[in-house]
This record gives sequence, structure tokens and C-alpha cells, in this order.
Amino acid sequence: MKYLLLFTIILFISCSGGTHQFAKAENALDAGREFIDAILKGNFEKANFYMLNDEANKKLLLGYQTKYNLQSREEKLGLNQSEIIILQVEDVSDKETIINYSNSFDKIKHKIKVINKNGDWFVDFKYTFDGNL
Repeated sequence: MKYLLLFTIILFISCSGGTHQFAKAENALDAGREFIDAILKGNFEKANFYMLNDEANKKLLLGYQTKYNLQSREEKLGLNQSEIIILQVEDVSDKETIINYSNSFDKIKHKIKVINKNGDWFVDFKYTFDGNL
């Protein structure tokens, strides 16, 4: 019986492959919240899933991850436990939404742009750094 249980656990772990499957965003706000939550929790695999896949965004996310990793344990814990505060949602068009937000830890205002590409919603992280996109 022990061997059967052990085999089942090993099989389950090996089948998972170490990669996570995340749910597709239903709308712009959903994509934005999932991305922001992943960033606050330091889950950059999840943040990448909800981000528009281009070289500039990948580079920015990697830089943000490096900055996050340099933060103190207390800062990371504070961000991890913080709540997202949505300040404003602006539908620029049916395919673009700007979300202004802060979090309950540092209360710094941020903005992200969420776009619909081929029916799926993704964060265009570049907009956070250059709001003129």
C-alpha cells in the first residue's frame, strides 16, 4: 500500500512538469488584477502569462523581477500581503483599457494598459513606464 501511494505521488509530480496552468482572463480588469497580484506576490511566471509577449515587455519584467529580488524580506512580505486598490478603469476602446491602481502596502499610484489581442486580454507592461503608447 505504501508503494502504491508513493508511486501515485511521484506520478502526479512528474506529470505536472513544474509549469503552472493559469486561467485565461475573461476581460481587461481580470487580466490586470491577475497581473498586478502576481507582481505583488513575486510570481513572475504568472505575471508573464498575463503579459503581452514581446521583447520590450519581457525585458521590463525581467528588470522588475531583479528589482523585486533585491528588496528586503519585510518589503516582499508587505507587498505579498497587500491588497490591490483600483483607482480608475478607463476603457479607451473595446480593445484597450487603462487601469490606475495602488496597493495597500506602499500606496504608490501605478497604471497598466490591458489590450485585447486575438480575443485574449494581456497587460502591455511597457505602458507602465511610457504612458504615451
